Amino acid sequence: MILLNGQVDNRINIADRGLHYGDGLFETMAYRHGRVELLTEHLNRLAQGCERLAIPYPGDTVLQSDIKQLSASLTADAVIKIIVTRGQGGRGYRTATNSQPTRIISNHALPNYPQSHTLGIRARLCQQTLSENSSLAGIKHLNRLEQVLARQEWDDDAISEGLMFDQHQYLIEGVMSNVFVVRDNVLLTPKLDRSGVAGIMRSKVMECADKLSIECRQTQLSLADLKCADEVFITNSIIIVWPIIQIDNVAEYVHGDITEKTQSALMEMI
Repeated sequence: MILLNGQVDNRINIADRGLHYGDGLFETMAYRHGRVELLTEHLNRLAQGCERLAIPYPGDTVLQSDIKQLSASLTADAVIKIIVTRGQGGRGYRTATNSQPTRIISNHALPNYPQSHTLGIRARLCQQTLSENSSLAGIKHLNRLEQVLARQEWDDDAISEGLMFDQHQYLIEGVMSNVFVVRDNVLLTPKLDRSGVAGIMRSKVMECADKLSIECRQTQLSLADLKCADEVFITNSIIIVWPIIQIDNVAEYVHGDITEKTQSALMEMI
């Protein structure tokens, strides 16, 4: 099902700025066991993103009503996606002062990932870099062409994720995930003040670390840091946590103690 501004519809106006300029944001949420996981956190991030882009936020009540309507038709676990664009506007970059945001809520089949991914996956290093832009860093905006180009770099089903760096060769994130590195029992994750998406599950991992008394730092990480890591894992709202056990031609890792503790703590939290 697709809801367009609260109505069942799959036709967007050709003048919508989301189509013309990627002028909007999105959230991808897991619907499992009859509920949307971490809904409050996702709506909060969407509201913050709207504020940063000066897009009127539709409001929690409106979005929750849309989600309730859509989820009533679901009979299995699914992915629910929210898209909010600035709405319709004429040709040109200047935004209209009276535009009304467009909201699109849709459901999709939950990816059928192998259960073994929770024990470890293979990853690769992407050649495509992430642009540096502090104005957009952290938010989940609609401009995802860098990730599209990065994902085109491989077609090997044995590789489950690609790791992306910025132009300064600092690790930022995975194509679809955030990245954590464990070294000497300290949990490290890239700073996202210049690029990348501040994931909901990323923030939950940092909460878990605090509860587990694991030191966690946001810092700059290089390829050298990856090579000397004890554990590496990735996160997002759908997969939750996948340990990386091999980065092709770079390093191999164990499914270690901190990763296991984090996985267990997250399952209790969400």
